[in-house]
Amino acid sequence: MDGHPDVFIRDDATGRRAVLVKGPDVWEVIRAVRGAQDEEPELGETDLLEMVADNSGVPLRLVRAAIDYWAAHPREIDALIADAQRFEAEKYRQWEARTNS
Repeated sequence: MDGHPDVFIRDDATGRRAVLVKGPDVWEVIRAVRGAQDEEPELGETDLLEMVADNSGVPLRLVRAAIDYWAAHPREIDALIADAQRFEAEKYRQWEARTNS
């Protein structure tokens, strides 16, 4: 992909999404980066990205590739993260309803 050689686009039943070569979807990495930043706000960028790479098993080079893609396509990636959060919230509400019945 122009400007993003470590990212390819996958079209499937869930729609169009950017995926890292030999790795997860870009949105998953960005969500992990945001979560790590929320949990460890004192970390600098390099330490934060190294932590995400270590914890996720995604090589640092690919974590950076995900960030570069997100910088170029923020609405696309942010929308996928929002979709995942809505899906998880709904599943949690369903689980709570079952356990509290």
